[in-house]
Amino acid sequence: MSKGICILGATGSIGVSTLDVVARHPDAYRVVALTAHRNTDALFEQCLAHRPDYAVVSDADKAAEFAARIAQSPLAGIKVLAGAEGLSQVAVLPEVDAVMAAIVGGAGLLPTLAAAQAGKTVLLANKEALVMSGQVFLEAVRASGAVLLPIDSEHNAIFQCMPAGYATGTPATAARRILLTASGGPFRQTPLTELPHVTPAQAIAHPKWDMGKKISVDSATMMNKGLELIEACLLFSMPPEAIQVVIHPQSIIHSMVDYVDGSVLAQMGNPDMRTPIAHALAWPARFDSGVAPLDIFKVARMDFERPDLERFPCLGLAVEAVSAGGLMPAVLNAANEIAVQAFLDEKIRFTDIARVIAASMREFTPLPADSLAAVLQADAEARAAAERIVNGMAA
Repeated sequence: MSKGICILGATGSIGVSTLDVVARHPDAYRVVALTAHRNTDALFEQCLAHRPDYAVVSDADKAAEFAARIAQSPLAGIKVLAGAEGLSQVAVLPEVDAVMAAIVGGAGLLPTLAAAQAGKTVLLANKEALVMSGQVFLEAVRASGAVLLPIDSEHNAIFQCMPAGYATGTPATAARRILLTASGGPFRQTPLTELPHVTPAQAIAHPKWDMGKKISVDSATMMNKGLELIEACLLFSMPPEAIQVVIHPQSIIHSMVDYVDGSVLAQMGNPDMRTPIAHALAWPARFDSGVAPLDIFKVARMDFERPDLERFPCLGLAVEAVSAGGLMPAVLNAANEIAVQAFLDEKIRFTDIARVIAASMREFTPLPADSLAAVLQADAEARAAAERIVNGMAA
């Protein structure tokens, strides 16, 4: 019997790849709901191809326009919902078994948390949701009996390398260290004196992965690896000092787990997000993802480097945030989202991103992240602080 899937963020790169994998296995999964923010043209085409029961447009203005378009098309049976409420509503539908959480940024927190509270299988591609809410999210998973499967290529790799039957959010006593790999992004070898002058177009040109603008900038600053380090601490119940970030430019080894007996297990494959997506969709079995087999002879060599925190100060800020604990990771994430958008809008320089985040973090004390209300308040206050700092720089 096929399982119902809801894809939060269907028109982004993860959503598109998920639909590609699902289409290869029509007997295994049925698309129940698709969501988008503003890209209604792409969402309409996806609705034509996959015939979901529900479509959600989180931008309210676009939602009304999209509903009218659906009503006048052969897709008139699709129920169109709007706003953040619509996202959470489809994430908990009884006919939905699994939720692909692929909305970028803090906007993905509430529907992803709702899916966890409803006991769904949560395929977590939105790292910010877990970074922001931390133990609140994991407690919801435990309380409801939800299954949490990581989709980020690195966390999925770590999950695959953990002992058989491993469940996320629990310690694996046989594993002593995680080696979290990173491509190093487009500026790994750029002279430091040139970094203040790089453009948004240069920052989103990732050498290995096809990603959205925000995630690509995070890769260029290595904040993506900082967020992933925080996420790894939570997903695998590891302290930050047990996680080593390793720059691996070829992006063939997606991460490694070092065991107490000296064994190091690595998960390898071509840099294609359909691999971790297919792994999670089929788990605990496996099925075809559409990804070409790895040609190890074509790879020929693999390099590994320590990250330079002078070049990548955002990584150091993430370590600082997770070490402080409490609400500080939520502050870090919120400030980063504001700073990255300001850079993309050409209000600040590339190197100012880290400065905005650091200045924002200095305005907060690490209070406990013991409720969703506390997380959302810290998120809002950190965004306001970061906006104020950005405006001061741009003045």
